[in-house]
Order: sequence, then structure tokens, then C-alpha cells
Amino acid sequence: MAPAALVDVELAAPGENGNESESDSQGPHGRKNMLSFVPLVFIIFFEVSGGPYGAEPTVQAAGPLLALIGFVVFPFVWSVPEALITAELATAFPGDGGYVTWVTAAFGPFPGFLMGTWKYFTGVINNAAYPVLCADYLSRISRHFSSGSAVRDGTITGLTLVLSLVNSTGLTIVGWGSVALGMAAVAPFLVMSAAALPKIRPERWLRCPETKMTRSDWSLYLNTLFWNLNYWDSVSTLAGEVKKPKKTLPKALFSAGLLICIGYLVPLLAATGALQLSQDEWTDGFFADAAGMIVGKWLKVCVEVGAVLSAIGLYEAALSACSFQLLGMADLGLLPRFLAVRSAWFGTPWVAIIVSTAITLGFSFMSFDDIVAAANFIYAMSMLLEFAAFLWLRWKKPLLKRPFRVPASMPWLVTMCAVPSAFIVLVMLMGSWRMYVVSAGMTALGVALYFLSKALKAKKWLAYADPTRTDF
Repeated sequence: MAPAALVDVELAAPGENGNESESDSQGPHGRKNMLSFVPLVFIIFFEVSGGPYGAEPTVQAAGPLLALIGFVVFPFVWSVPEALITAELATAFPGDGGYVTWVTAAFGPFPGFLMGTWKYFTGVINNAAYPVLCADYLSRISRHFSSGSAVRDGTITGLTLVLSLVNSTGLTIVGWGSVALGMAAVAPFLVMSAAALPKIRPERWLRCPETKMTRSDWSLYLNTLFWNLNYWDSVSTLAGEVKKPKKTLPKALFSAGLLICIGYLVPLLAATGALQLSQDEWTDGFFADAAGMIVGKWLKVCVEVGAVLSAIGLYEAALSACSFQLLGMADLGLLPRFLAVRSAWFGTPWVAIIVSTAITLGFSFMSFDDIVAAANFIYAMSMLLEFAAFLWLRWKKPLLKRPFRVPASMPWLVTMCAVPSAFIVLVMLMGSWRMYVVSAGMTALGVALYFLSKALKAKKWLAYADPTRTDF
């Protein structure tokens, strides 16, 4: 039977018991919190986006007009609800458990553990793609980095290990590093957009002049939008590391939202308006070619370098979210205590970083087609559970202290969650049978890990945190 303290974990949440004031910069472990507003904005930027890289397939799938409409409308359908829910619940539970804490508080430890499993799998699988992406861009410079070469494998391994080592030095370095990487990754698009202004013809936004495609690829279109505008809740696993989280988190989410939406729309408006190209040419990575056509080869190289820097920022932000999620689950007593061990120098969960790095390396050398699709499917399932937890806590725990509260009544909140939920179901129905099989397998693994962890705890073979504690 689940301990009562786990089921009612909100009673021990810092946001409700008064242990943390708005002016307090100390985390629940008594450490000085490291993340301030500006670094947090750019960490969210990389957890969600990393720049307009990867937005090109929306044009290929449905043409320039629908691509632009998608990046205007979809943030209101998906991003805004997810960001609002994150702001409310992350400030109500400002610890490192994030969405695991929310679901555990609403439904108990088993759903909470399953939520953690789904989110963690999606995080490490997606993270494995970023060093591979760097190797892909290097292969454009030298064939030695081509698929199957020992140089490529060594590069992927080396990048993963070096970036993980940097991650272990603390969120101050990761945060301000994200600021520098974000500015460098976006700068080429500012130059391209400025140079494109006199060349823009608004009629080009309406349709491409010619295309071999006979119909729109709605699956590619919707999945690309979904891929580029999700993971707003990842920052919740870092809430315990944020200075004045009850004020800083909502402001950072809003600011990052503006930065991300503008970061997609401006380059798309510039490139599709300045270039008269076939819809088929807008494949993944085409922004580099577009920059070369508008400005010159030197800017094309800058965009390619920016893509590498973006991949580095994406890796660092995702690894931070994954490792602090494990720490948060250990603090909740859902995972062994050793996963919450922190570096005495940097305050980072170094054991969780090592575990996450090892799993990421394992996925780095696998085929991603079906696995990444399965990761998206699992992420979609986790979001349905997250929406349910949000509504349940609003209904069943109305007195829970919420420093930021979504300003809406229950019927409006149900509607707010129903619209993105319908979209999620639509995306899930578009999946292949392989995706369903892999997703079912990962879910079964999560269930098995829950009962294994429960048995280890019952037999006292590993030490677990007391979930009734309020000082974490």
C-alpha cells in the first residue's frame, strides 16, 4: 500500500507549508538557488525550441501560408495551455520533482512513477539525437564524419561525454552558457531577415509557384508543429533551483514564449517571402540554403554553425531536466536516495547525470526513426495525464496555495485542456503499429521498474528518502 504521505504529497510541498517565502533565495535543501531570470528564459528556450531549425518541413508539408498560420495559431492551442499549467503547478510545488510531484499529488505514487518514466524516456531519447545532429553537420564539411565511420562514432561519444561534464559544473554555467548559445544560434537569422526585407513579395506567402506534391502531408505538418512547440513543462524539474521561483517562473515562461514564437515566425516570413521556391525544397535544414541564397555562402555557413551550437544548447537543457527529474523522484521516495546525491562543489546531481549520460549514449547508436516517433507518442500520453492532474488538483485541492493561478473558472479550464488533448489524440492516431509496439514496451518497462523499486524499498536493499520530509 502506498504511504499516505506520498498520496498527499502536496501537504509537504514548500509552496503550501510556508517554509519558503517569496524573498527567500534558498532552495528546499538549504542551498543558494542558482538560476536567475535571464538564464532561465534561455534554458526554457532550448528545452522547447533552440531556434527555427527544424521548422522547414511545415512549408514542405502544407505550403508557406499554412506554415505561418500554424506558428501563429498552434502556440495558443498547445503552448499557452501547457505553459500556464506549468506556471501554476511549478509555483505551487517549487521543487525538483516537477510533473512527477503534480501527478503523485493528484493520483498517487504509481501514476506519478509512470509519469516520470514516460517523461524520462522521451528526454534521454531526444537528447541522444543532439550529438548525432552535430556529427551530421560536420559530415557536410568532411566525409570522415559520415555514417558508419569510426570518426563519427568517436565524435558522438566524445561530444556526449564533454557536454555532460560541462553540465555537471552547475546550472549557473549551463544557464549563462545557454544565453550565449541562444544569441549565437539566432543571430544568423536576424541578419538573413534584415537582408530579406527589400526582397519580400507578400504574394509568395500565399502559395509556392510549383510543387511535385499533389496534396498536403498533414501528418508531417502536425508532427512538425508539435515537435517544435512542446516540452514547456520540462523547466518544472528545475523549479527547486530557481531564485524566487514563485515570481521568476511565470515571467520566464512568458518571456521565453515570446522569444520562441518570434524566433519561428520572423525567419519563415523572411525566407518564404523573399524566395520563390518549390514547396518540395523546404526539407529539414533548408534554412541554411535559404540564408545562402538571400545573403551569401558565408551566412549559410553561419546558419550551419548555429545549428551545431543550438544542438549543444538543446543537449545541456535536456540533460539538466532529465537529471534533476531523477533527483526529484529520489526526493519523493520513488527512486533510491543515491540518485539525489549532489556534487559538493557544484550542487549538481552527479550520479543522475552519469546515469542519464549512459542511457543517452546507448540510444545514440540506434536507429531513431521508430524510437523518436515512439518518444513523441509517450510524451503525448504523459501530457494527457498532466492535464488530468491539473484539473483534478483544481477540483479536489482548491485550498492548495498557488502563487500563480490560471485566471479561469473550472469550465474554462476544462475547455483549455480539452482542445490540446483532442490534438494529442489526433497525433497519436496517426502513428504506425511500430510506434504503438515500442510505446507499449516502454510503458511495460516503467511498470516493471515501479514494482522493482517498491520491492527494493520494502526489503531495504537500497536507501530511500522519507517522503514525509519537508526540507528537500
